[in-house]
Amino acid sequence: MKTFNLEEAALFLKLYPEEVRRRAKAGVIPGAKLGKRWAFIDDDLATYMRSLYPSPRQALQVGHRENTLCHSLNVEKRGGLASPYPAASVLDALLQQKTASRRENSTTS
Repeated sequence: MKTFNLEEAALFLKLYPEEVRRRAKAGVIPGAKLGKRWAFIDDDLATYMRSLYPSPRQALQVGHRENTLCHSLNVEKRGGLASPYPAASVLDALLQQKTASRRENSTTS
């Protein structure tokens, strides 16, 4: 296990020392302030750097369909004849703006 000071950690992470200090102070980069100086462990910095790697993407599989199961315990079954949501036409009727009837002209020519 090797330890780095702020400048060595910045070189290892290829960041500016001020940015490493700011991230360490915020708890983003694992490090400890010993007195007036920061100390970093090389394994912790490597783990931090690995956490920034993008997740591997799955290759597009043509013609393959996965059967995924929902593992949630509180899933509601929706839709069908007994849907708890009103039909679109009922909702539209509720949202329509009410307009007053126009008064007819009462003057005669």
